[in-house]
Amino acid sequence: MKTPRLHYYVKATRPRLLLLVAGLLCAWPLRVHAHDGPPYAVLVDKPVGPCMVSVWADPDVGTGTFFIILEPPPDGTLPDDLKITLAVQPASGRLPEARYAAAREALRNRVQYKAEVQFDAQEVWRVRVMLESARGGGELATEVEVTPPGLGRWDLLLYLFPFVAVGALWVRALLYRRKRRKVSAG
Repeated sequence: MKTPRLHYYVKATRPRLLLLVAGLLCAWPLRVHAHDGPPYAVLVDKPVGPCMVSVWADPDVGTGTFFIILEPPPDGTLPDDLKITLAVQPASGRLPEARYAAAREALRNRVQYKAEVQFDAQEVWRVRVMLESARGGGELATEVEVTPPGLGRWDLLLYLFPFVAVGALWVRALLYRRKRRKVSAG
């Protein structure tokens, strides 16, 4: 008679033990990178020369990507001769400033330029966005933290794993309850 009770006790504590281990692993301090994933807003709706500018960035070591989105002023249009240049330099000053031309992308709904920038190290970089046209120009400046590139397509699997694991535990608990109700009813 002692064996079935012990067996039931071990079966009942196993899910609790798994939840405890999962909770401890989630609470374990890990080094967190500033960004890994899709582009994020760096500057939003800043007036520069004859337009409003928003800058989105995916600054990874190797090739970082910047998207410059332009909107005309409320009472005007964007100039046709617009040239956009990005200038980047490590905040430490260890390298001279490098400049990259941004190319206009063919989009229907908005005017967007894209620049691919080379970063050689994970650190904070100064970024200047310079606009030039016959109707005027200007520049914006900010800093971004360059992060190591992700795992590519494996990122999705890695980030999805905790959600799948919790879902599997939930389904298992649901099936366990259903089985227990059948046993107690029958």
